[in-house]
Amino acid sequence: MKNSSITLTENDRLILESYKTMIEGMADYLGSGYEFVLHSLENLNESVVKIINGHHTGRQVGAPITDLALSMLSKLQQEDEKGYISYNVKNKKGEPLKATTIVIKGENSKIIGVLCINFYLNTPLSEVLANLSSSNGAAYASETFVEDVDELIYQAVNQVQKEVEMDESVPHLLKNKVIVTMLYNQGVFQFKDAVVKIAEILGISKNTVYMHLRAINSSRSK
Repeated sequence: MKNSSITLTENDRLILESYKTMIEGMADYLGSGYEFVLHSLENLNESVVKIINGHHTGRQVGAPITDLALSMLSKLQQEDEKGYISYNVKNKKGEPLKATTIVIKGENSKIIGVLCINFYLNTPLSEVLANLSSSNGAAYASETFVEDVDELIYQAVNQVQKEVEMDESVPHLLKNKVIVTMLYNQGVFQFKDAVVKIAEILGISKNTVYMHLRAINSSRSK
């Protein structure tokens, strides 16, 4: 066997730690039919450092890596190409799973862990469809899909400008300040040359935009 327990650096551990949040988000998105298992190769006897929906295979944190996972890892190391492999497998009850094994690399491209995703193929279709629908009947969020930053900034300014123009409680002389504040809160000014582009769209000088930004920063630093 090419791989055995290895010594991880602090950065390696931070990389593995970051995967925990990622699989939590994936589990929330994909639903309970999916099992996510994060393995650290630092200790093969207790390699599972995070598991979600472990009831599909009867495992929990602290479980060892499986023989098949080791075999798949060895195969991936020999191929040294894709870094992932998908296959069919059965759990201890003989129930079918669609599985994938993905290697996780740390410093110097060293393989430090494995992410295994197992889909329980006996998951009721109704449950799969329910997960695909809007969460708890919630309204769809507004999101702008664009091809470049200029379009994104234009759409953001246009949307905020419409909202502010329709808000009769905002005095006319303060509308640009409110628009700049709303765009600041949305993070639009993080884009390169956003000040210049927003000034052009609003028909005001970039110095006016900077003035509003200084006022925002000043009020929040108190």
